[in-house]
Amino acid sequence: MSDQETLLAKVRKLLAKAEDPAVTEAEAESYNTKAAELIARYGIDRAMLADSGAHTDEITTIKISMSNPYSRDKATLLTNIAHPLRCRALLHRWGQSVTDVTVFGFRSDLERVELLYTSLLLQATTQLTRVRPEGFRAGFESIAAYRRTWLTGFATAVYLRLKATEERATRSHATEPGGKSAALVVRDRNTLVKDAYDTQYGNLRPAPRRRLTGSGYLDGHSAGERANLNPTGLGGVSRGALPR
Repeated sequence: MSDQETLLAKVRKLLAKAEDPAVTEAEAESYNTKAAELIARYGIDRAMLADSGAHTDEITTIKISMSNPYSRDKATLLTNIAHPLRCRALLHRWGQSVTDVTVFGFRSDLERVELLYTSLLLQATTQLTRVRPEGFRAGFESIAAYRRTWLTGFATAVYLRLKATEERATRSHATEPGGKSAALVVRDRNTLVKDAYDTQYGNLRPAPRRRLTGSGYLDGHSAGERANLNPTGLGGVSRGALPR
């Protein structure tokens, strides 16, 4: 069994415990947190092995297709996963839509990005089919506007959780006597990825900030805080299958 398969097996067990109806909400949150920490520690371990020469890890890219509806919002979710995992994202646009996202990073980090994106997009999709403006807003706010801001809130919560988990994993990694600290290794890898990105696309200007008018942000943020940071590679998931 490969290191990644071993990791996924452990994460599956933790998430299965979190989903057990017999456990309390606090216990479920604890299991989900431990699963996220395992993913983060895997990334730090691979980085340290690569820095020592015991493991080969190289900067490369993956390209993930986006599709409408909500292609820009799906791209935001992917970007908010990529950045805490020390990767950079480039959005390919056609008019108002995003057609693809190219993600730059070390191979071991890109594996985590792709798996997490697949899982989290599925979780968002499952909930998005049910969410809509309620109360007095239901009469004048479009469902699409609400869902766009819901996805923005979801992506923001995911970003904050991943960032905090990666930082904890970096701080808690034991430093070998005479060796580089995990914080220094992570900083160096961030610099290498940034330099690789800038070499190819450093002359591009960032896209203008979007103006969203829906009221779903807080509901989406709450859903993102509860989401399983689960990279179990759900087979057969369509990344384009978001509701209209």
